[in-house]
Amino acid sequence: MEKISSAIQKELVWTQPNAFKEEYELRSDDEQLATLKFRNAWGTLATAETINGCWTFKRVGFFSTRVTVRLCQAETEIASFRNNTWSGGGTLELADGRSFRISTNFWQTRLELIGDRDELILSYTDIGGFFRRSAYMVIEPQAALLPELPWIVMLSWYLVVMMYRDSAAAASVMTAG
Repeated sequence: MEKISSAIQKELVWTQPNAFKEEYELRSDDEQLATLKFRNAWGTLATAETINGCWTFKRVGFFSTRVTVRLCQAETEIASFRNNTWSGGGTLELADGRSFRISTNFWQTRLELIGDRDELILSYTDIGGFFRRSAYMVIEPQAALLPELPWIVMLSWYLVVMMYRDSAAAASVMTAG
């Protein structure tokens, strides 16, 4: 596995190798950079691993949801993401007070993570996949200054997966109703 910081300004690809497993890989050419694995198909707890470390993400709450970010085997939150359903995105708040904005387009085929000085940190394009989710991602040069970059990259994909799960759940409710 390579470090995520070695892939800045390269076109990266998130893939789901097996449609029957909630497991994802971030790849640069033939090199695997990271994995994101959900504990089960219906839960929100996921483990993210890179050569840089291991983190867990979990969505908590019902009406006002947020996602917690922790180091593996730790109880202390290092960050949390608060969803803003009506604006198509939300805010990532770090324990040190810094924040990042995440936004999506209407069709949720693009996602951008923007820093606290309005600088683009990373972006996704061609988000999709009916049976197996995938997307292209580019990490911008200014992201190299972020010590949190590995888990921020991982969290951004976690949010994409959760966004698609929510859309699928809403669609099934609409067709059943």
